[in-house]
Amino acid sequence: MKATDQVTLGRTDLAVTRLGLGLAPIGGLFTAVGDEVAHATVEAAWDLGLRYFDTAPLYGCGLSERRAGAVLAGKPRGEFTLSTKVGRLLVPGGGDGQGFWAESTDLAPRFDFSAAGVRRSHEESLARLGLDRIDIAHIHDPDDHLAEAAEEAYPELARLRDAGEIGAVGAGMNQAPALVELAHAGDFDCFMLAGRYTLLDQSGLDELLPLCQQKGISVLAAGVYNSGLLADPRPGAHYDYRPADAGLLRRATAIRSVCERHGVPLRAAAIQFPLGHPAVASVVIGAQDPEQIADNVAMFEWDVPDALWADLKAEGLLPGEVPTP
Repeated sequence: MKATDQVTLGRTDLAVTRLGLGLAPIGGLFTAVGDEVAHATVEAAWDLGLRYFDTAPLYGCGLSERRAGAVLAGKPRGEFTLSTKVGRLLVPGGGDGQGFWAESTDLAPRFDFSAAGVRRSHEESLARLGLDRIDIAHIHDPDDHLAEAAEEAYPELARLRDAGEIGAVGAGMNQAPALVELAHAGDFDCFMLAGRYTLLDQSGLDELLPLCQQKGISVLAAGVYNSGLLADPRPGAHYDYRPADAGLLRRATAIRSVCERHGVPLRAAAIQFPLGHPAVASVVIGAQDPEQIADNVAMFEWDVPDALWADLKAEGLLPGEVPTP
């Protein structure tokens, strides 16, 4: 499979490349990148043929959207698919409240899943991006706000979709059970599932992925390196934004050993694994510089033999029933 292969998103007329670029890192996730490197990163992804880009107001408190838009606004609008998110408004005050963002702005995120908040978020994202439309709007992290997300945010996004102002309605979360609830509550086109369908965590397979396959909801698999542990398992590596515990580190190291026996980088197995499930349309992975983009594409297209997946199952590192590419 090529990173640049395109697939239709759910029941929409939108297409996404099998490998998409997540734009949290260019918002200064953990490390400052600056405008110049951020712009070069988006340009590098474009030059390599990637045509799906995902951002959010939260990422760098507006920095990611502004930096992505500075590049994408100059590209043919019909040639790429862009998603951003609703559920957090950016308000004056500064300080991101998470401690993840290395480049400060005078804005801070505030949860708001109301219909009015969704409309405002949509309009402000368009202004930061400098674009005339957003293709996919995801409800972002409604973990503690599911009722409001289902009763206010979703209907407003459905209205925007019906009016042709957006092309698809989605939700993006770091857990699967709440996405299952949303799938039953509304007519969603796609879900972005972060970190819950990876070589270390297949909890998305319990209920969400089969349900999405049944309902025609495309899954966009994000967080496939689980914040870095599956890119480079070493003491101090992050798992879900926190230092990985010893058990996870041992498991990731064992998976890497199997990969090495087959001459395959762990990153290649990790980035390709989610596409073994037919509900997964695209793998979305971030990069903070052009070199990481090139590596992502190389890993996505690495030849991973069937025997590697078989060995992972034989050694108890993957459940036997998990589908593999």
